Order: sequence, then structure tokens, then C-alpha cells
Amino acid sequence: MAAPAQRRILRTAIPGPESVRLHAARAVTTAAGLGVTLPVFVAEAGGGIVVDVDGNHLIDMASGIAVTSVGASHPEVVRSVQEQVERFTHTCFLVTEYESAVEVARVLNRLTPGDHDKRTALFTTGAEAVENAVKIARTHTGRQAVVVLGHAYHGRTLLTMTMTSKNTPYKDGFGPYAPGIHRVPSPYGFRWPGDPDQVAAEAFAQLRDVVETQIGPHNVAAIVAEPIQGEGGFIVPPPGYLPAVAAYAREHGIVFVADEIQAGLGRTGAMFACDHENVVPDLVITAKALGGGLPLSAVTGRTEIMDAVAPGGLGGTYAGNPVACAAALAVLRIIEDEDLAGAARRIEEIAMPRLTALVGEDSWVGEVRGRGAMLALELIEPGTLNTTRTPAPAAARAVAAHCHREGVLALTCGTYGNVIRLLPPLVIGGELLRDALGVIEAAVASLGKGEHA
Repeated sequence: MAAPAQRRILRTAIPGPESVRLHAARAVTTAAGLGVTLPVFVAEAGGGIVVDVDGNHLIDMASGIAVTSVGASHPEVVRSVQEQVERFTHTCFLVTEYESAVEVARVLNRLTPGDHDKRTALFTTGAEAVENAVKIARTHTGRQAVVVLGHAYHGRTLLTMTMTSKNTPYKDGFGPYAPGIHRVPSPYGFRWPGDPDQVAAEAFAQLRDVVETQIGPHNVAAIVAEPIQGEGGFIVPPPGYLPAVAAYAREHGIVFVADEIQAGLGRTGAMFACDHENVVPDLVITAKALGGGLPLSAVTGRTEIMDAVAPGGLGGTYAGNPVACAAALAVLRIIEDEDLAGAARRIEEIAMPRLTALVGEDSWVGEVRGRGAMLALELIEPGTLNTTRTPAPAAARAVAAHCHREGVLALTCGTYGNVIRLLPPLVIGGELLRDALGVIEAAVASLGKGEHA
């Protein structure tokens, strides 16, 4: 099947009548706890376009939350999956082996930061990989404590929701939480009190103080950090922070774990977000873009750490599913062969000047930040840029709603719910991207007309 036409087309209101009908059926069949950003039902997708059941072509600035980096139906991924499905769909890698899982591990061992000897374990979801990274670190060190950052997001399972910072909707009412998790301040530059040039040093000093006075370095198994925080608001750590944390972890025998689930595999303009500062983690977690839309995740790391767990201690029924591995091998080839990290840099070059032009003392946009094709606008009450920087979550919802009405799929995020995040497929065309940016600009401009109420 050919990719849908790569242009925005609005045939009906968004959502259209058929989507409205299907959404009504969903409401009486699926649990209310499963939220939805935009109640449209998808008929097909490819490139930078999602086509709904009413024939509307929506510009995809979400990529299924950074999953479809190569597009939702790249021909090579489709072909690889079809060929694998014809051979077998499942045997369980822990029961009988297959070469595709070994090859995925081999490629990840090569691509992840550092030239040390590595091993990889494949899993299904990002949260599952995070949990296993913690298991591996605890086994290797013989310690239990895990240090995470404020504004972090690591998943929705018991352990990973404990590691996640934001209460609603991820944690509220779901306690008690997992023990042994300790939180330190995030180097959130836009909201850091004091000298902006001292954020890295001050945030690292606070991490060190918490570890040394409240936990004890000898009790810490792992420090787990997103090199760019995703759900927390696309928070880019200031230069020097991640290298300092990695060095501190190494000094004290602590496993430094990079959660690259959202930021990795070309999304930020480098193969991994850690690469921007030449940080070499002990363990790297990948998921999302890895499977190209099929559930696959991985933990890759130093052999002596990964092999600390005895045979049988890691795994899962669907871990490294052969169909997902087939998709991943195609995805990894595409990312390298088509230089999608370079494509992400070009997306930033097109988008960043237009987005930063929206920032101003009297603007709703307080800051634009991010790297590559992982960009965000933080919305604040106008006139508070140099004072309170009061979050404006209603304005963020209004911008997203405006984009949706005009056929651009955009997401909100942030601890305060006031951030618009942009995650276009890395294969999006320049003309389509510019069209989406125009809609976003118009959405911000509309806030002055009271649409944020």
C-alpha cells in the first residue's frame, strides 16, 4: 500500500462523524482509565500523515509518543514484519532461540555509547526494561537504593510509577509505592531559582548532598536519569550536569542508567541523547522507536554488569518477540542508512527559529527548548516571564485543541500540564513540517483572543 498523500486535508470537522460514532462505542466497551488525546479513529498512516476514518489527513507531530520515528508504515518495516509473520510469530526466546533477537542485540551493542564490551537483554515495554535495569543494577552492586530526578517519567508499573515524579494521573490513588526510591531535584533551568549559569553545579551539588546525607553512596545501586526528560516537560539538562552525575556514580560504584526510551535512536539529532555530551552510561534503556510500532524494549550495558544476573533471572514470555525483532532490524537499518539523526537536526533547524520567535514578555510562550525533533513550548501567564513564570495549563490545552481542529496532532506534557511537545516522525517532509508550524503559530496567536479560557 502506498503512503497516504503527504498534505493536510480536512474533509470534516475534527473529530468527524464516523470517529464520533466509534468513540461512542469505545466509551461503553473500554475502561474509563484509558484516556485519549484526540478522539479520532485511524484508518491508515505513513510518513508524516495520519488518515482518520472520515478521510481527514492530520499532520503527525506526535509519532505515537516518539514511536514511529521512521513513519507508521515504512515499506521496509512492513516487508520485514510480513516475512517474519509468514515464518513464525512466537516461540519464546527463553524456550527456543532465533537469530533476529541476537542481531538486534548485536546492533544495539554497537550503537549505544561507549566502546566497552556489552551485552543486551530484550524485553517488551519501556517500563519493563526500566524495571529490569534496576534488577540488574541491584544484583551487580548488592545494593538496593535507586536515585531518580524530579520531573522524571519512567513508566506506570508499581516500581516505575514510584520512580515517576508526577502524581496525577500516573500515581494518584495507586499507592503504597515501591520502597528504596529516592528523588533529587531536576536541573530544570527555566524554573531553577537563582543564577541560570549555576544550574548544573547547584543541581549536582544537591544530588550529591542527598546521596551522602540521606542515603549513603554505599547503599545506592543506581542513578536513573532521562538525558532529556520527556513527560516532565522536555527538560534539557544544562551542559556539564550529566557528565558530573556519571562521574560521581563511577567514583562510588553506582550504576549510571540512561533512560533513552523517548530521546534515543536519532530523535535528538544524535543516535542517543547522551552522545551530545559524550556521556557513556553503564546501562542504556531503549524502547519506543526501537520496534517501529511493535512492542520491543532493551537494556544494553557493560558485560560485567549485565551478566551479574544468573540465567533465568531475566526474561518474559514476549521478551524479544520475533516479529518485533524483525521490525527493529528494519528500523535500525533505516535510522542509519537514511541518517535520521541528521534529519532530526534539519527538523530543529526549520522549527526552532519559528518557535523561538513566539517567546516574549507579553507572550504566552515562556520558553522553547529541546533538541532535534524533540521540541517543546512552555506556556506561562503573559507578563510573568521574568517573575513567577506562572504555568498556564489551560492555554496549553487551548493550543493543542486549536491544532487538533486544524488537523495537526500535537501533545501536551509537563509536570504542570503547560507544555506543548512536538515529536514529528523523523521522515516528515519540510513542507508538511512548515504547514504544521504555521498552525501552531496561529494557535498561540489565538490565545490573545481568549481561546485559553
